[in-house]
Amino acid sequence: VIESEEEEDEEDEEEEDESESESEEDDEEEEEEDESESDDELGPLERIEARKERAERTKDPSVLRAPILCVLGHVDTGKTTILDKFRHTNVQEGEAGGITQQIGATNVPIDNILKECAHLDMPDMKIPGMLIIDTPGHESFSNLRSRGSSLCDMAILVVDIMHGLEQQTIESLNLLKRRRTPFVIALNKIDRLYEWKTSPKTNVAEVLKSQKKITRDEFEDRSKQALMQIAEQGLNAKLFYENPDPRTYISVVPVSGWSGDGMADLLKLTCELSQKMLGPQLIFRDVLEAMVLEVKAIHGLGTTVDIILRNGQIKEGDNIVLSGIDGAFSTTIRAVLTPHPMKEMRVKNNYIQHKVVKAAQGIKICARDMDKTLAGMPVYVAKRPDEAQVLMDEANRALKEELKSIKLSPEGVYVQASTLGSLEALLEFLKESKIKYSGVSIGPVHKKDVMKASVMLQHDREFACLLAFDVKVERDAQETADSLGVRIFTADIIYHLFDQFVAYKDELKSRKKKKVPTATLR
Repeated sequence: VIESEEEEDEEDEEEEDESESESEEDDEEEEEEDESESDDELGPLERIEARKERAERTKDPSVLRAPILCVLGHVDTGKTTILDKFRHTNVQEGEAGGITQQIGATNVPIDNILKECAHLDMPDMKIPGMLIIDTPGHESFSNLRSRGSSLCDMAILVVDIMHGLEQQTIESLNLLKRRRTPFVIALNKIDRLYEWKTSPKTNVAEVLKSQKKITRDEFEDRSKQALMQIAEQGLNAKLFYENPDPRTYISVVPVSGWSGDGMADLLKLTCELSQKMLGPQLIFRDVLEAMVLEVKAIHGLGTTVDIILRNGQIKEGDNIVLSGIDGAFSTTIRAVLTPHPMKEMRVKNNYIQHKVVKAAQGIKICARDMDKTLAGMPVYVAKRPDEAQVLMDEANRALKEELKSIKLSPEGVYVQASTLGSLEALLEFLKESKIKYSGVSIGPVHKKDVMKASVMLQHDREFACLLAFDVKVERDAQETADSLGVRIFTADIIYHLFDQFVAYKDELKSRKKKKVPTATLR
């Protein structure tokens, strides 16, 4: 009897919730109808501007979106390990060579943050959670790093306590200074200190006090060294429990991504600072601010686009305008998907389908012509058919700037990658290595790609090869390559691909030397 009464109560509550949400939807629809009537006399550009002004007027300061947090640092400092500890997942082992090759986004709900920080004195939380972006650490991914930081509100800069500031850490520091992004420093790998005793459910300042003198001394030496290196970059930093003013000094949190020490302190600090320092920036506005993070072919879904929704909302059936390789185009959203909370967008898991998603969130969009999309470019929504062309013109203007970076040579290798982000990174690496490229493509290697690469057989055999980064080679493509004499190099780490190509070039040179007899002097 009790169970049935409880079930009835639950049903009544569900009905009440449904009726409330229905009435809210009806109110929204009525408001939209009133707005559309008042916007009828305006042209498409004026209408878009009027909508922005209206959203600014009607914003509610008490409704905040989740801050977007970027995790930056040198390769192997433990960025993904720190995030794996937050999520209780293991993305790191699934990555090639343990190196992050693409940007991944994770939604961390506020309940999970409070659960993780249960042993700490938490402030009153107004934010609904956090969206954390894990960016690659090595040099060839600098364009991905800058793309990640251009949409983040705040950053965690990971520094390895054993190595101090390294090249990309300094590069990331300069990036954050240029963008004026507030950040905290995670001094990672404290578990590597001599005879470290771990206690993840205790405040890290207390854990440090409880260590042996030899461990404390080593920590003091290494942390002072790191603080001195940060000072050399023109920034003042202090350990977070000794920081008198977070606006003047950058807070440094000792952590261990492996054992979990200091992780709760890091979460608490980022939550506190985002609420204090970001304030008005986090107010939810109904104006779409979104950026394409990755273009990815997924089995069963076709080519999809990963988007970071920074503000506003996106709906199934929306007519969106995206920047494409051949110019801007518009398409209708077939499905809006999100990963399960605390899961990576990069990890292939079952997604949750939504009718509407509100910021901030990492989302995957399914629609037609997604394979044309350029990563790193804004997303626009056309509320009416005549707005699409205006937005396409705007997207094309933004696109012209971006396309200047992809310059093809008349002679060069053919380059293929799984996503546009990794393609850009590979091209950047080739440019620095003075290797020319004559053609690019995204997705699995097909016969047509091999045919394009085979054109170089007539010019320079050295370039009659295809560099395939993190993609599958179809059987017919491999057969065509073997019959034509085109070499296909595959790898899931950029450095390995480069090494294979250089070895091939050297092999060709030595063959030429053997064939051409050298004239002997008498």
